[in-house]
Amino acid sequence: MSLSERLQSRHASLDAPSKDPEGAPAPIPAAPLAPPSSDVPPAEAPLVEGSSATLRGRQAAFAAAEAEARLAGHQPVGSVRSSNALRELKEKTTADLYERVGSRITDSALSEADLGDYVRTELRSVVADQQVPLTASERERLINEVMDDVLGLGPLQRYLADPSVTEIMVNRADQVYVERGGRLLATETTFDSEEALRRVIDRIVSRIGRRVDESSPLVDARLADGSRVNAIIPPLAVNGAALTIRKFSRDALSVDRLIELGSLTPEMAELLRACVEARMNVIVSGGTGTGKTTLLNVLSSFIPSTERIVTIEDAVELQLQQDHVVRLESRPPNIEGNGAITIRDLVRNSLRMRPDRIVVGEVRGGETLDMLQAMNTGHDGSLSTVHANTPRDAISRLETLVLMAGMDLPLRAIREQVASAVNLIVHLTRLRDGTRRVTHVTEVQGMEGDIVTLQDAFLFDFSAGVDANGRFLGKPIPTGVRPRFTERFADLGIKISPTLFGQQFARR
Repeated sequence: MSLSERLQSRHASLDAPSKDPEGAPAPIPAAPLAPPSSDVPPAEAPLVEGSSATLRGRQAAFAAAEAEARLAGHQPVGSVRSSNALRELKEKTTADLYERVGSRITDSALSEADLGDYVRTELRSVVADQQVPLTASERERLINEVMDDVLGLGPLQRYLADPSVTEIMVNRADQVYVERGGRLLATETTFDSEEALRRVIDRIVSRIGRRVDESSPLVDARLADGSRVNAIIPPLAVNGAALTIRKFSRDALSVDRLIELGSLTPEMAELLRACVEARMNVIVSGGTGTGKTTLLNVLSSFIPSTERIVTIEDAVELQLQQDHVVRLESRPPNIEGNGAITIRDLVRNSLRMRPDRIVVGEVRGGETLDMLQAMNTGHDGSLSTVHANTPRDAISRLETLVLMAGMDLPLRAIREQVASAVNLIVHLTRLRDGTRRVTHVTEVQGMEGDIVTLQDAFLFDFSAGVDANGRFLGKPIPTGVRPRFTERFADLGIKISPTLFGQQFARR
């Protein structure tokens, strides 16, 4: 029996007189009953059946089923209309709104706020003209949903407004997942059709001058708040258009917040601050979704405000707080395949912009060679990220990316470039409990033979185990080895705690 049929059955049973076990009619209470206790989830409330059930039990069961319907997104039977009727009303209202506003909805002369006010005013008039009686709450719900469809991202809009959601994944029009607390959760949200999903994708990419069609079936874009978007459509996406949105916090996370979340320890934060102030070249490594960009933001916040910073990214994500910042973004080719500006082009151009610091959002190609050369030729204090599973893998990946520059360089020459350019590797890991932690802070010491030598200053303590909820109890701890680059701190007058790398250094 469907949910609607269950609700109709409950409604009908309330209209029929009931009897107690002795056959006497059950007394009908004068006042309506309070809703079921919030301590019992609506889905778990008992459904009382049979002729021996009291009216109170049936009313409680009906109230529970009605609450269950609301949670599932259905309208309760006897309230107004079925979900199909509401969907038809929504479609008709949307069509009437487009007919009324016409091309003004794409008028670039209107700001986002003015356009929103204008569309909402016209939408209220359209809803008022409908010949369907609506309660105040239903009218507001209809207006909000149509506004989301016309100006927002439709059914995804509420997840964009939810700060607990960090990623939205649309596998197809009828399958949407979200990430909360580092865990993937299926939702009941769906698009009305494949065309509705395509309209949302077109709305996103058109705002930044991109297009997605059969000739260009995949695109990287960003929302106004900086959230990163990837969309791919048929024929590349076999099951229908797919959309992935990685949200970024409206307010950049601070180092104190990362310490509070357990991603960093105060000792590690003190070391990283000293390294940035000492103009050391730092690489942030980690897998997909481990928080590399977030940590890069935190590291860049340590750069003095008196220095000129040039940031280079595929899609602008960094949220630097300094004033003297030049932000550069790469450009894909146009429909004819011309006009592309790559990260490598921007890195080369940045060297002519008199930068004190160069921050590359991520190296993933031949620009790695240009970045390493910049680090070795007077542009100290540069920052970047790279995809890797360990600090050692980060070194190997940098070597591979240099080879993608098309230069026929011997492997030893590449390793010498890496060893002399990079001073520190900060590695992030997304643990199985969903948390993102800095698991390695590793010094690049130089070369021994043909091998780049690394020395860990901090390592995550996995031996501490997990708690009852599966969360790791460990934290990064010092290895007891003092990095060689700390000698530069003293020359520059940068002070660090004597116990930063262990108690044994406090006695020196």
